[in-house]
Amino acid sequence: MLIACELFLEELAKHLETLLIETKASWLRLRFFQVFQKSFQNDQLQELQKWCINYIAKNPNMIFDSENFTSIQENALISLIKRDDLQMEEIKIWKRVIEWGITRNPGLPSDPNTWTSENFLAIKTTLQNCLPLIRYFQIPGDDVIDNLQPYQQILDKNLWDDLIKRLVSPNRPILSVILPPRKVLIQTLPPRGTEQFSKVINEAHAAEIASWVDLKDNMYSVASNPYEFKLLLRGTRDGFTSDSFWDLCYKQENVVIVIKVKGTDEILGGYNPVGWDYPVRWGKPTNSLLHYKDCYRSFIFSLKNGAIQNTIVSRVRTQKNAIHCHFNRVPSFGEYGEDLSMYDETWECGITSYANPIRSVNGKFSAEEYEVFQISQKP
Repeated sequence: MLIACELFLEELAKHLETLLIETKASWLRLRFFQVFQKSFQNDQLQELQKWCINYIAKNPNMIFDSENFTSIQENALISLIKRDDLQMEEIKIWKRVIEWGITRNPGLPSDPNTWTSENFLAIKTTLQNCLPLIRYFQIPGDDVIDNLQPYQQILDKNLWDDLIKRLVSPNRPILSVILPPRKVLIQTLPPRGTEQFSKVINEAHAAEIASWVDLKDNMYSVASNPYEFKLLLRGTRDGFTSDSFWDLCYKQENVVIVIKVKGTDEILGGYNPVGWDYPVRWGKPTNSLLHYKDCYRSFIFSLKNGAIQNTIVSRVRTQKNAIHCHFNRVPSFGEYGEDLSMYDETWECGITSYANPIRSVNGKFSAEEYEVFQISQKP
């Protein structure tokens, strides 16, 4: 595709670009940072740029938490921070933009308290296209004092005065342009009276799972369940693919997986408090099967339902292999994902790293439905 671009074969390049996005999304995500960088090094790769930016808007940690963040081009950074739907706190965006600017000025001290007027002017010039895109009035007061004030000299004087005025006297008019808050994408559960919150489990199941999360001997009742279950993914709605899982569940912590086994009354699942990350080796994404997250609070389970008369909770016994991170096998629990995992839309269940089997027969099975919830304390 890059060769086609270099040879000015525009129609062929666009066709290859579209084909790559539509059929090789997993491959693109596995090499995401490199793809992101290359796309912004070539102005003809507009669709690939758009695909990358849309993906990062929903998953900003992919770039902003990368150790290579400061190497991205200015046009790429601007495309990100101008997005109204960038799912990141404004103060974190500010900190990373400042860090990016500092690396563009070799020899500049990291502590702004030691900077000269020339140092501030250099940073202001470097960031002149980025600073207007920060939503300053969405930054909490403590962060304004702690994280903006040290860099006050790179901000327009009227802007700084208005920021302080807003903190001291919020109702007074100001002259600075106030950019709108970024749009937070929230997936909420439907009202209980119109639709059941889950197509796999009921409220009693949710209370039972909550009890296991809190290591309770006595089960919570439905009324006393302290957790909200926020739906992140539903297989029949979002897809039974690794792509849909990474899109919606990447690095999400405190997640509960529930699976309705096709052709039986079985409901299986697992709890992962630490989340799933892309597998990385030597700082680069990898398809290695040997990437794990140590965890002592995770568990897998089988719920009482219909002909299934017994509930089973199986807690981790080999902590170092508790959570298996593999690009195409997600979600995945245990060594090589053999305790419970999904690969190519087929599920597998056995026993390696967790204490007890949760099915009477080990091996592969199909799911009628599966859901991923993130749990959090009720307000």
